[in-house]
Amino acid sequence: MMCGAPPTKQLATAEIQAIADKVKSPLEEKENKKFPVFNAVEFKSQGVAGRTFFTKVQMDDDFVHIQVLESLPQENKPVALTSYQIHKGRQDEVTCF
Repeated sequence: MMCGAPPTKQLATAEIQAIADKVKSPLEEKENKKFPVFNAVEFKSQGVAGRTFFTKVQMDDDFVHIQVLESLPQENKPVALTSYQIHKGRQDEVTCF
C-alpha cells in the first residue's frame, strides 16, 4: 500500500480506542485467541475514501498493529479490520502497511 505524505503519530484517544474495540472480535477470530487486554496506545491516520487508521494496540506484554478502514458516512458501512501485524514491541513504529 502506498501512503501519500507520511501521517503524524498521535497518542490514542477515546475515539481511537472505540474504533479498536470494534475490530477486536474479528482479530480474535483470525488469531483464534482472546485478548483480555486490548488498549490502543498510538495511531496514525490517512484520509482515502474515508479514514484509514494504523493503530498500535497493547495486548498484555505484546503489541499488535492494526489497519482499520472507517468508510465515508454516506456509504453506511461498519468499521473494518483490513490488515494487522502481530508480535510487535513497544518501540516498533506504527507505519502504513
